Amino acid sequence: MGLHWRDWPNGLAARLHEGCAIPAHPLALNAARQLDPRRQKALSRYYLAAGAGGLAVGVHTTQFAIRDIGLYEPVLRLAAEAAAEQPRTPLLVAGAIGRTEQAVREAQQARALGYHAVLLSLAAWKGASEDEMIAHCEAVAREMPVFGFYLQPAVGGVPLPASFWRRFAGIENVVAIKMAPFNRYATLDVLRGVLEAGAQDRVALYTGNDDHIVGDLLTPFALGGAKPLRIVGGLLGHWSVWTQAAVQLLERCRAPASPELLALDAQVTEMNAAIFDVAHDFHGCIAGCHEVLRRQGLLEGTWCLDPHEGLSPGQAELITAVAARYPHLTDDGFVRDHLNDWLKA
Repeated sequence: MGLHWRDWPNGLAARLHEGCAIPAHPLALNAARQLDPRRQKALSRYYLAAGAGGLAVGVHTTQFAIRDIGLYEPVLRLAAEAAAEQPRTPLLVAGAIGRTEQAVREAQQARALGYHAVLLSLAAWKGASEDEMIAHCEAVAREMPVFGFYLQPAVGGVPLPASFWRRFAGIENVVAIKMAPFNRYATLDVLRGVLEAGAQDRVALYTGNDDHIVGDLLTPFALGGAKPLRIVGGLLGHWSVWTQAAVQLLERCRAPASPELLALDAQVTEMNAAIFDVAHDFHGCIAGCHEVLRRQGLLEGTWCLDPHEGLSPGQAELITAVAARYPHLTDDGFVRDHLNDWLKA
């Protein structure tokens, strides 16, 4: 028996549609590149204490290779345990990848652990027809509510036209879409598809465009509907660091656009360029997130599962520079004050 979004706890769907910050959860490893459960759970506690409305686990920032070494279920379980400590139920989103058999199996695992939705990657469907991809999405949606995901083609995503998004948004158990093509034309394709499907009241729109976060959140997309479409929140790897500042930024973006708010777009994008290692084609994007968390004491080191993944030359210096330049977009003091509580057993 699958899970439908109408079966969610009271208030959860409303919170998704109001818009919230959902960090894409990193993986805490020790020097032997093994899971550090204490720090893994501490990260979840940090995000929720910072005001995040949910957690996205088993996604790119968590490292897809967790599936190859039996860590998918343990990592999802640790986040669910941290979420259970909260007085208000956070939205738990699990990454689901691969062809249909694998994605359905991962959706079933996530459902058994109390997750509410899956973030569905279509990277494994390169070369497939639109009909094949829609059939895949429908199969997963029979198991769990689905958070769509437009991943930028430069890092493995599949180009998806407005016709795909119209059909995808028409699937009744689709609850949201994360737009991360890093391309304004492609972002508009998603919005056009949702509008043409008449699904704008059911499908919440979330930014994953790390190069245009504030711009996405401030723009009224007046594309011919009865009212402009709005991107209400973010599901972002960038928001896995300095998360309290990200939550505050999202709240500020609910106000009408002003020169001061618009100026934040370039600042946030410059910070993202350092963290995500844009200068080296995103090679150090995961290690960059780890480095910020290491400096704050949440992680012990920057280790990734792949020993060839790490910080790029000069990346650490860039992170230092942007943190000093934009201290209002960091939360080091907040982490320092609460770190010991989050690291408790």
